[in-house]
Amino acid sequence: MSTVRKAMIGWSGLLAPMVLGLALAAGTGTAQQAPEPAPAAATPSLTISSGSKPIEVDAPAGFEYHEKLQVAIARGGATATQGDMVLTADTLAAYFRKGQNGANEVYRLLAEGNVQLKNGERTAHGSRAIYDLDRSVAVLTGEGLRLVTPQETVTARDSLEYWRTQELAVARGDALAARPQDRIRADRLVALMARDKQDKLGLSRVDGNGNVIITTKTETARGDKGTYDLDSEKALLTGNVRITRGQNQLNGPAAEVDLKSGVSRILSRVPGTASATTPPGSPPGTTATDGRVQGLFIPNRQGQGGTPQQPSQPANPQGSEKP
Repeated sequence: MSTVRKAMIGWSGLLAPMVLGLALAAGTGTAQQAPEPAPAAATPSLTISSGSKPIEVDAPAGFEYHEKLQVAIARGGATATQGDMVLTADTLAAYFRKGQNGANEVYRLLAEGNVQLKNGERTAHGSRAIYDLDRSVAVLTGEGLRLVTPQETVTARDSLEYWRTQELAVARGDALAARPQDRIRADRLVALMARDKQDKLGLSRVDGNGNVIITTKTETARGDKGTYDLDSEKALLTGNVRITRGQNQLNGPAAEVDLKSGVSRILSRVPGTASATTPPGSPPGTTATDGRVQGLFIPNRQGQGGTPQQPSQPANPQGSEKP
């Protein structure tokens, strides 16, 4: 008999004597004594094996066990707990396989509806989640995809992966990593987490790929790829880089953005790569174009026409004669 079925039978077997005992106690009570209220029924739960750490599953609406499919389904706001990981959802399905000792063990959890995966100080949200227990990886999809830490929030449109052991998240589809003072957006973001000097867990580095946009209070920087180090508050953008501040824009192959000081530097080449060279066989006088830096500066109204306006003469300067 499987571990799940034994747990189910054991729970129902304990419940029957409890109800019978309460009925007998109520029948033998005197008229002067009010019958004691019956204790609330405990929430059905299972403790199931999964590698080195067991998983405890609670389900107010009970369980269904499908032997042929090797799956136990918990409904009614189910909760699965393994160590410091807590997975909650409207419906939770646990998939089994035979372990090395011949006993059933869980290798996958499928969560549906109002999914929340809490692991210490970080919490992931979505409509649906598949948690692979062999790799300790959860893939969330659906509406409201986000990973929240005490200091930052990572959101996505298509999917959000949380790698529990590696402490990283992969956000796909209009991905955004944000904190109050700055944000980075891209088609895909890989966010690495670490603890700071105060032992608080948060993002330490964010790598963006595809339509990367870094936004600060004063400027917007764009590129094909980008890496943002949150400890130093510096970012490196590469590939078709554009930095915009107001109406002014700088273009180049790479840029360093200091989000702490607000100073950005456009670079003629990507750091660590060879300098720009002219194509082989080019005629004399041909210059390299792959490292060209360009700037577009639009003067404000006061500077239109190329000559700044002169300050107006005071009506009666000090020391001048009256008209």
